[in-house]
Amino acid sequence: MIQTGLIQKAHSDLVTDASYDYYGLRLATCGLDQRIKIWQLDGENGSWSVEDDWKAHDAAVSKVSWAHPEFGPIIASSSFDRTVKIWEQATVVNEPQEVNGATSTQPSSSRWVERAVLLDARGTVRAVEFAPHHFGLKLATISTDNFLRIYECLEQPSLTTWQLSEEVDVLSIPTSTYSSYHSRAHSVALATPTQTHAPLDGAPASLVAQALLQQQTPAPSRPGLGSREADGGWCISWCKERYWGEIIAAGCGVNGLIKIIQLSPSRRPTTLLVLDPNAPPTPLAVPALPSTKESGGSPSGSPLQVQDSEQPTPHSIISVSWAPSCGRSYHLVATGSRDGRVRIWKVKPAIDRDDLDEMEEADAQDEVGWTATLVADHDDHKSSVGRVDWNVTGTVLSSAGNDGRIRLWKATIGGTIWRPAGTIGVEQKSEADHNGRSEDVDMQ
Repeated sequence: MIQTGLIQKAHSDLVTDASYDYYGLRLATCGLDQRIKIWQLDGENGSWSVEDDWKAHDAAVSKVSWAHPEFGPIIASSSFDRTVKIWEQATVVNEPQEVNGATSTQPSSSRWVERAVLLDARGTVRAVEFAPHHFGLKLATISTDNFLRIYECLEQPSLTTWQLSEEVDVLSIPTSTYSSYHSRAHSVALATPTQTHAPLDGAPASLVAQALLQQQTPAPSRPGLGSREADGGWCISWCKERYWGEIIAAGCGVNGLIKIIQLSPSRRPTTLLVLDPNAPPTPLAVPALPSTKESGGSPSGSPLQVQDSEQPTPHSIISVSWAPSCGRSYHLVATGSRDGRVRIWKVKPAIDRDDLDEMEEADAQDEVGWTATLVADHDDHKSSVGRVDWNVTGTVLSSAGNDGRIRLWKATIGGTIWRPAGTIGVEQKSEADHNGRSEDVDMQ
């Protein structure tokens, strides 16, 4: 049975994000009120109390993310003021005080201290997420300038120095194909639209709220700020598995696509796969040509044509979440979009032909690169889906929509069909008791 709790008046304005720490005992929330709050769980009665509360940015805070506990109590926040900030919980030792001739020692307290401010974004920063801990203290951000930025902390004890290791336009990332024979980077012709960097500095609160609420129906006719800021979706999610290296799923703008991006310290980021709700996804590759592992270069023939655009679509993706693999031979990636649909993709990594016999290699000749299959597509929310997230085993997906409900999804035996597993809602009571709230839990 699901146990739920309610935090009354968590913020003075719209709550934009909530993120649990690694152990699920603390919760960070942020909102349009420009504040971040840290909540502590009381294990005895299940209630949440405010541990700390501070003004974090000069505009609405869009996202918060916890670092792995091996690095200490650290969070990152992104904001509409175009900055990303790094915060650390520090212990404050109170000085002894003399009262009536006697010295009293006050207990130590803690507070969150700003350690670094990242100012590279040329648009509002919509998402921030720490990398899996086995890659070190790294941070990914994405902003409305369509740039994915990767930062690495160079001074972990102080957290003051962060190096911008990658800065790349998501719409312009080239596509590469890898086979066990050799690696070859295919030439890709990308149509990159002219970027519009409409500032939000000094924008009224109603405009920021409109962009964050992300209206369900896009309005392509609205020029400038409205069509991109309010109708677009910018989201990121790291692959949790270490074996494949640093891989991240990213979506930007209003094209409704998710790109699976490979990061590498020795070369520029490349696109492994594009998830498109309008068409069955296929690997962005041409069939591998026979060659030796020592050979290299690009294949002969015409370059592969891949078109990116920012034309408004009714299914701009607002949220993406990469599930923990937990020993599966494939990955699960979930998306929530403006058309009210929750989609789950089954993503298979590239096949290593060295591990195949002749018969298996013949069967796999058309599946050299990364491939994906859409295994679930639900529209139960009937309104924009602003958040999707997996449990720790990647077996249950939760989604939150503008219908005011959190819906749970679970696969049947064999993992072939994903079905609703229950809903959780918080709704107003009758007008006679309009100050109270009731929790509505419906398990299927």
